[in-house]
Amino acid sequence: MRVRATNANGPSQPPSGPGAQLPVLIRYGHRSWLIPALLLVAVVVVDALTPDFFESLSWLTLVPVVAAGLCGPAVTVAFAGLVIVAYPVLDRLWDKSHGIEDFLLVIAGCVLALPLSVFRARAAAYVRHLQGAAETTRQVVLRPVPPGWGGVDSAARYLAADVEARVGGDFYDVVASPYGARVILGDVQGKGLPAVSTAAALVGCFREAAFREADLATVASRLEERVHRQNLLSSRLGEDEERFATAVVVGFPDDASERIQLVNFGHDCPYVLGPDGVRQLPPGNGAPLGLAPLTGRLPEVQRLRLGADETVLIVTDGVTEARDGQGAFFDLRAHLESLAGLPGAGEPERLVGAVVVAVLRYTGGRLTDDTALLAVRNGSGAAAG
Repeated sequence: MRVRATNANGPSQPPSGPGAQLPVLIRYGHRSWLIPALLLVAVVVVDALTPDFFESLSWLTLVPVVAAGLCGPAVTVAFAGLVIVAYPVLDRLWDKSHGIEDFLLVIAGCVLALPLSVFRARAAAYVRHLQGAAETTRQVVLRPVPPGWGGVDSAARYLAADVEARVGGDFYDVVASPYGARVILGDVQGKGLPAVSTAAALVGCFREAAFREADLATVASRLEERVHRQNLLSSRLGEDEERFATAVVVGFPDDASERIQLVNFGHDCPYVLGPDGVRQLPPGNGAPLGLAPLTGRLPEVQRLRLGADETVLIVTDGVTEARDGQGAFFDLRAHLESLAGLPGAGEPERLVGAVVVAVLRYTGGRLTDDTALLAVRNGSGAAAG
């Protein structure tokens, strides 16, 4: 599936890099009229250059039908009218003695094209309506993050494997709290509306708990409780499958600029990119959110060193499990090591952008799973809210 990228620090943008394009008819929809126009010219030229026994003018019936499939009703009507007028004029001009039945075939094609174009326009309007609803949902779950929010520099991307839906179970957020910035990135098990609902519930819980609770362990407890409540609600609504989510929560305490707090709920370990190269943070011992009863405890809060010039990168398995055409996995660490030492490589926006381009190039722009990336490092310009 083609993908679409979302920038956490601003409105959604089309992804950059090889293979990241939207389908051709979407990208160039405003120029779709060129196809029936070229077909019209081609039919006229072929009929003009061929002998009398080769009667190709009746192929004009294809022009309005093609226009109906690519353009709106107004353009289709214009091509239908042009074809109906052009047929007798060209027939008389070249005197190939096309039969009346050929002209009737052209008229039938024009008449058929009109309702087809109306049906297509209504279907396109319905898809746009669905896209608008999905975009609204995306803005709730993945809200834009202002630059410097919470005193940290951050950048994020969301790549939807389904370009029409644009939202799935991956989630992230940056919260500015009185205790320093808190960030989260996670991935809800499963797909579809139940996964989106769970992701929205977790993000909403994190925004409130991360702002009000001084202890990151309490924030983790609130998230675990929220998953259980969401599963209980879903079961009452007839959902059979209980959801769980892997996630990483990172706190940037105001009173310790070179230390971070980290809680890992069974998620891939974050990477740290800095002047000294690439390292991976410890995995921790936590189960995914919703599965704490299996281990009998919540994951511990790790207190780790983070240099002022180091950047934390957290990704979902859409990156680590991205495959090329031969089925080989994308080597994220190797790619980060190739970036280490490059000027500005640790800037969150550049880092996330470089990984997105590399993943899309590696997969040919076709991801099998939604993907989220979040890069964050200590910055300036703290804000609370």
